[in-house]
Amino acid sequence: MAEAKEKRGRVGRARTRVGRARTRRAAFGRRRLRLVWLLAAVGLAVYLYYRPIASYLDTRNQLAAERAEVETLRIVKAELELRLATSTSLEATQREARRIGYVLPGEQLFVVKGIPAWRRAQRTLRDDG
Repeated sequence: MAEAKEKRGRVGRARTRVGRARTRRAAFGRRRLRLVWLLAAVGLAVYLYYRPIASYLDTRNQLAAERAEVETLRIVKAELELRLATSTSLEATQREARRIGYVLPGEQLFVVKGIPAWRRAQRTLRDDG
């Protein structure tokens, strides 16, 4: 009877070892399955959020560029307003018109080219004397 009990004990222990191994494998399989589902969920979230985030970042960069352009245009506007305020007299307007090449009726416009070269030649003549 003791032998039979001992045999049953060994068999029972072997069965419990096999049962534990199966339980461990099953737990490992469940953990692996949970990990796969977690990675799939994270991958899906990244896939779904990629375009909106990229669009947001692109829009933010465009907005920053537009704000910089607006600031530049404000500075130019202020300079032009200052220039307009200082050039409201008739003489200032005539000076500005002459500077950009306008002539009065009856006058002739002459375009003289090569003035910097002529000045250099004059300087060398004066220096060589």
